[in-house]
Amino acid sequence: MSEPRILRGRVVMESEVISDGAVVFDEVIRKCGVASKILTEGEAARAERIDGYILPGLVDVHCHGGGGESFPNAHTEEQAMVAVMEHRRHGTTSLVASGVTAAADVLRSRAVTLANLCEKDELAGIHFEGPFVSVERKGAQDPTYIIEPDVELTKELIELSKGYCVTMTLAPEKKGAFGEGSVAEALIEGGALPSWGHTDAGPEAVRKALEYSREKLAQVAPRSPKATATHLFNGMRPIHHRDPGPVPEFISDAARDGAILELIGDGVHLSADIVRTVYETLGRECLVLVTDAMAAAGMPDGSYQLGPQAVTVKDGIARLTGGDAIAGGTSHLLDQVRLLVQGDYVPLVDAVYMASVQGAKIIGDQTIGCLREGMKADVVVVSDSLEPVTVYRRGVAV
Repeated sequence: MSEPRILRGRVVMESEVISDGAVVFDEVIRKCGVASKILTEGEAARAERIDGYILPGLVDVHCHGGGGESFPNAHTEEQAMVAVMEHRRHGTTSLVASGVTAAADVLRSRAVTLANLCEKDELAGIHFEGPFVSVERKGAQDPTYIIEPDVELTKELIELSKGYCVTMTLAPEKKGAFGEGSVAEALIEGGALPSWGHTDAGPEAVRKALEYSREKLAQVAPRSPKATATHLFNGMRPIHHRDPGPVPEFISDAARDGAILELIGDGVHLSADIVRTVYETLGRECLVLVTDAMAAAGMPDGSYQLGPQAVTVKDGIARLTGGDAIAGGTSHLLDQVRLLVQGDYVPLVDAVYMASVQGAKIIGDQTIGCLREGMKADVVVVSDSLEPVTVYRRGVAV
């Protein structure tokens, strides 16, 4: 058996950057900390010096695709793996595959394909974005397939997902979204989390849905005790001081140790200034960075598909063909960390935390998301400018 690999350099931990740190790993992390304290003389002599930073593998809990392939359009595992590898090569070692609103048979079929990849440890889970969302705030969701909350369909998708359904996006104003006999109840009892979003709701419905989530998850916490909000601000009624809409309620609930709020920190979906404002208001424990990436991530401008919808990418921005609605992102999670850190919007430690630890919490996997002894050896080496250099997943270079 080969000796563990040893990397030495600036190690980004959960609460600090160790200026002269080391990570020793094979398929799991054997040691991690201050190099002078954890390395033997022999280990120090053969350690590989890293000029940039050593990060934990990143965790994206909302991603539709990349590399020219889309999870909602993947008929085969091979197609889905193209998207997985596009993000993996850029530092995302744990990925939740997101679907979009589509016909029930399509959702069933995608659940089977993606669950198979979860069983093979290629994906970390499945996220259904719809179909129980608001037509008024549909974004890139096809209104043809938006339906009222259906508990039986929800239970069927959960079963087909084989325990790997992590979240489902639904609008709280819809009848049957939460409460007894609701979709949210079926999700939680089935091992998944409600992710509230694509909503035109006012404050009352959002507050009630979040209170229900909190109460139900206190009784049955399948993977996390916290619900989530799907891409805060996007797919939601904007804030107005006389018509506040859903956003202030999400922020209030998060501030009271409630939901974890997704932010697409790509500079397109959200201004980096609003990301900074929300971060400074709530802190990193309430937020998770997500890409919402679609097939064009890592690809040139052109024509793509997102579920049943045609998408045109111009200047790196994806929009529905013939319309103005943003249709997913084109960034990798590491791109967002780089943007936020280099622009002095969020400190490096906290940006990495929101792109790793927080996603792991939502998935409910305590073996990923940080560099710690006994964790899976998901290690990302980046340059001084936070560009990917080498990615190790389960100790193997990608």
